[in-house]
Amino acid sequence: MSSDRPVAALVLAAGGGRRYGMPKALVEYEGSLLVERAVRTATAVCDPVLVVLGARAVDVWRAADLGGATVLANRDWESGMGSSLRAGLEGLRGWPGRIDAALVLLVDMPGMTPAALERMAGHAAPDALAVPTYNGVRGHPVLLGRDHWAGVADTATGDEGARRYLATHPVTEVDCTGLADPTDLDVPPP
Repeated sequence: MSSDRPVAALVLAAGGGRRYGMPKALVEYEGSLLVERAVRTATAVCDPVLVVLGARAVDVWRAADLGGATVLANRDWESGMGSSLRAGLEGLRGWPGRIDAALVLLVDMPGMTPAALERMAGHAAPDALAVPTYNGVRGHPVLLGRDHWAGVADTATGDEGARRYLATHPVTEVDCTGLADPTDLDVPPP
């Protein structure tokens, strides 16, 4: 981790992948599972890395190399991404040692890079709220300072994570254009 402030990563990988036809954590992409790619990217920059699993969690746990990450199970995964974000933030609140902020990564973004995470981690502080922009469009990973975790958890419902909370608080936009591909895999390639 190159930031001088403790930055954790939350990899949200619990969904069933309704539109994709299977849990995205189990999708193979360029020779590895999406969840493995996300963990490798996160561990290059963050410590600790927590992976929130749900749909077919045991299959993911058995099939994926999640070395360097701690796995959390979200039993309420079917209610949407909000429950996974809440589970991850709760896991971080109980983590031994100080964590100032968390980067929230989505499992279905194989083009995410350590360079983008580094740029975002540079803004870490307990009171930080930051989102990357790619060509002026907001994306992921979102940086949530510790002071905001309870508020984010209170507003995260259904398939909505931190969006409502971020809409009502000052947010720093961090230009990450060219550092990562922010495209998510919503459906299988044709």
